[in-house]
Amino acid sequence: MLSKFTTVFKISASIMLILVVIGVVWPDGLEETTTTVKDFIANKLGWYYLIVVTLFMLVCLTFLFTPLGRIKLGKKGEKPEFSRPTWIAMLFSAGMGIGIVFWGTAEPISHYAISSPTGETATDQAIKDAMRFTYFHWGIHAWAIYGIVALVLAYFNFRHDHAGLISATLKPLIGEKAAEGVIGKVIDILAVIATVIGVATTLGFGAVQINGGLSYLFDIPTGILVQFIIIAIVTVLFMISAWTGLGKGIKILSNANMGLAGLLFLLVFIFGPTMFILNLFTNSIGAYFQYLPNMSFRIAPLNPETREWINAWTIFYWAWWIAWSPFVGVFIARVSRGRSIREFVFTVLIVPSVIGFLWFSTFGGTAINLEHNAVDTISSLATEESLFGVFSNIPFGWVASVVAMLLIATFFITSADSGTFVLGMMTTGGSETPGNTIKLTWGGLLSATALALLYTGGLQALQNTMIIAALPFSIIMLLMVISFIKAIYKEGRELGVGRFHPPKDKKS
Repeated sequence: MLSKFTTVFKISASIMLILVVIGVVWPDGLEETTTTVKDFIANKLGWYYLIVVTLFMLVCLTFLFTPLGRIKLGKKGEKPEFSRPTWIAMLFSAGMGIGIVFWGTAEPISHYAISSPTGETATDQAIKDAMRFTYFHWGIHAWAIYGIVALVLAYFNFRHDHAGLISATLKPLIGEKAAEGVIGKVIDILAVIATVIGVATTLGFGAVQINGGLSYLFDIPTGILVQFIIIAIVTVLFMISAWTGLGKGIKILSNANMGLAGLLFLLVFIFGPTMFILNLFTNSIGAYFQYLPNMSFRIAPLNPETREWINAWTIFYWAWWIAWSPFVGVFIARVSRGRSIREFVFTVLIVPSVIGFLWFSTFGGTAINLEHNAVDTISSLATEESLFGVFSNIPFGWVASVVAMLLIATFFITSADSGTFVLGMMTTGGSETPGNTIKLTWGGLLSATALALLYTGGLQALQNTMIIAALPFSIIMLLMVISFIKAIYKEGRELGVGRFHPPKDKKS
């Protein structure tokens, strides 16, 4: 049976299995090792993360405004597989999912009251700083990381019939022989490992927050045993979903996610400080764009305390998005066939960012409003309980808590389901319909990895591993961008894109 699996699957699955065993047998040693490596990367290469992520954003925006944006990610007459609302729901569920529920309240209140990006806490200015940096971490930069990977994959896969693999996107740069040989397999293995760690980290966050909600509402103890039970139950559910396939399971769950998220949003928006939320959203949009260049390159070389904050937040987030980008990129590419590059870039970068800004203004803004007006101290709660602390201060708070638990669970299932689908694609030569056996195998490994990381050191272990996994894949992303620019500008010249009277595109 093992002969049916590809080399990429065998090697990457073996590496992850070894890491899981080490995490269980030698948890303290693994935590110490990952902390040491993470600190080295953050301190020595923080500048690199800032520059490379900003570069990805600028490349995406360039294709939004150039004539090359008319090129379609597909063949002539090809129509999108999914409606625009479903498409947006699927990419948002895969791209942010549990993370935005977990950090929607926790990050703004932390920046405001505990660990300020500017050193000023619990003041009017601290509110502005908290929101603009939260927007920064979850806005256009984050979606540009996903977008550039998805764009390159979709372009080569749907327009030039290359396999839906990271290695296949590098053919114009390293040649077909290298891309399909040992070098290509190494690239795909690195992408798979980054994906497993990225998705497993998010599943760990989800388990911790569900545990936090159960603890806050029902006094159920917080710990690895409860989190093990949560992950075991959710694993069964997402494997059932994975068995049904992309068009059924993930599509239905993604739409359910948006429905539950919309209901939760309305509960807090209507029963919370509505006018404060609207004013905060409007003001924070302006501050975000005003300070965007400064935040993009802020490394604080002369201020150790600020540099420590940047390492803990900005560098962590950039690493998180990069580690997630093979998974989210492959998934977004898969569901974006038939879209023009311009429509793709606008929808992937702008629409989810605005939705995220509204979410953070509502949940984070409500938490800040409660604390700023001395109604409640949300910042005193554990990170995973802060969301439920907000609900305790609004009408129908218990209902909101139940909806939130359901939302976290459905996001959990969607992320894991999408992850198994993408890992199946990446380890079966780019197949758009990977078999159930390989998807279920990856599902088990994802859950085991999440549990091993939680057992090793909880949230800190999750964050350490994320930063480490992102570094090698960021280099691959740079190569993907160079390869894409080389290929699309060559095609643009052949098609006459940008001329006053360009010839008709034979493919779009």
